[in-house]
Amino acid sequence: MVHLLRAFGQRFPHWKITLLISVVFIAGFTFGHQYSVISAQANNNLSQQTEDAFDAFWEVYHLIRSSYLNPVSDETLVDGAITGMVDALEDQYSGYMSPEVFPLMNSDMSGEIEGIGVVIRTIEESGRIEVVSVLDGSPAQEAGILPGDMFAQVDGQDVTNFSQLELAGVVRGPAGTAVTIIMERDGELIEFVVTRARIEIPNTETQTFGTIGYVQLNQFTPSARQDLINAIESLNPDELTGLIIDLRGNPGGLLSSAIDVGSMFVPAGEVLLTEDFGRRGQQVFEADAEDYYELDIPIVVLVDETSASASELVSGAWQDYGVVTLIGETTLGKGTVQTWQELSNGGGVRLTIARWLRPSGEWIHGVGVTPDIVVEWSPENYDDMRNPETDPQLSTALSYLEDPSQFDLDSVVEADAAPDAEATLVPTELP
Repeated sequence: MVHLLRAFGQRFPHWKITLLISVVFIAGFTFGHQYSVISAQANNNLSQQTEDAFDAFWEVYHLIRSSYLNPVSDETLVDGAITGMVDALEDQYSGYMSPEVFPLMNSDMSGEIEGIGVVIRTIEESGRIEVVSVLDGSPAQEAGILPGDMFAQVDGQDVTNFSQLELAGVVRGPAGTAVTIIMERDGELIEFVVTRARIEIPNTETQTFGTIGYVQLNQFTPSARQDLINAIESLNPDELTGLIIDLRGNPGGLLSSAIDVGSMFVPAGEVLLTEDFGRRGQQVFEADAEDYYELDIPIVVLVDETSASASELVSGAWQDYGVVTLIGETTLGKGTVQTWQELSNGGGVRLTIARWLRPSGEWIHGVGVTPDIVVEWSPENYDDMRNPETDPQLSTALSYLEDPSQFDLDSVVEADAAPDAEATLVPTELP
């Protein structure tokens, strides 16, 4: 069983540069052996009260089987019943994933996918799915797919009304297999035959601004700590005067990974978080000495309202211990932990099992982590990020590292913000 700290089901309102921002496609984990399959319980294990409660369920099932006009499979009925049961919890972070969806949600956390390699968004006005960018060296690029192309058909099937997840289900497939895609471009329909491939997606991106290093961490995978260390080492940290770690757009990931990364700059034995299981008690997680990373330069962490869950855990812990300076916007505010459980039908359930508390004891759910220096910004397009001339949050971080004395912590920096983008202008990755 895997415990997850990740945002699901959110509508993020801004463009983000990361290719792994999607709460739909990049939402799963490949460690199938860590998931346990629940065995069906015999009815005699249920209380009489529970059996009585399910009488109406079976009455409806038999009524459909005996009287419904059109054929319907048991699988369809079971999927609908499970969906309704989990939805009854009224918890946006709990949900049922069908046998068709669960493998998709479990295929990305390794940083490798099999597909065509594009970043997409949903156009709010039309509901159509459009290509935002194409990964370098990807099958989509080789086939000639361009940003702005809109999906019309996939293997002869009309996909103009598909959700992003439904589209992923028909576009993805084993490496070496072909998929025929018809795109709409400037009012014309263009056919592409694309051979799917295994695509490696980096978890970090780096650059330097003079003597200040920059690392973007895209998600909290099992290798996130080592990914982050490798990225920092590639920047020659002995020659740096400061470091920026960018967690903007990072939706979270594995709880264990968040603890590994959080331990990098927190002294061993200090509390990183407390996992509160309600009536089932609490579990305290402390920084691990083996994960500590010695770095004698000031660190700024960039966050925004799409930094979620594990990103909030790590940035909040670092802020509580004063080992970094947070700059950006108040984070999403997801303070719960989910477990993923594979089911015997090949589907799965994600279920909220705990809330997590910062070292200070604060529960950030619905509140978020407030930066030390607030810089409100709504990027208008996808390419504004990571450019100091168009990214005021990054520019502020660089200015702070060059001369901290010009800033009062807990200040609000006025930025020349672009107009708010629509909530659907969020690039999401469709391999």
